[in-house]
Amino acid sequence: MQESDLSEAALVHQSAFVRQRRSFEWLQCNLKAFPRYMIYVAKLDEQPDSKVVGYIIWAQKSGFRPESVLELEQLAVLPECQGQGVAKALILESLPLVKQQLAEQDSVLKHVLVTTRADNFAQQLYKKTLGAEVESTISNLYSADEVLMIARNVGDTIQ
Repeated sequence: MQESDLSEAALVHQSAFVRQRRSFEWLQCNLKAFPRYMIYVAKLDEQPDSKVVGYIIWAQKSGFRPESVLELEQLAVLPECQGQGVAKALILESLPLVKQQLAEQDSVLKHVLVTTRADNFAQQLYKKTLGAEVESTISNLYSADEVLMIARNVGDTIQ
């Protein structure tokens, strides 16, 4: 993600997370926290003026370590683009870039964790693309019950 993507990405955030506020500021502060947070966008095509239709935020957890634990912090796709493989592409196409950034920090990817609502169908996406499994349920965390999913030892399995 570039600064120039923030306004469009904020619209994606607003449409995906209706209970959250100040979308632009949320994304802007995360973008400024690189490399702790690594954010990638999906666009309709490769043209410079193409519209942002989704984004993904990866976060390094618990410091910069030789073996990094990442959190798939947030994944959002415009409602009209859902069900078209955008979310899967964001995961699979951004993860090699994240691994490259980790390598530049003399680190390798160990695990990926994800928290999501217990009723979110995206759990199947995380299981299928990352091999993430539900480890625990956290009652009434944000707007409902959340599940903590972990994909263990994914550094070698996902290119």
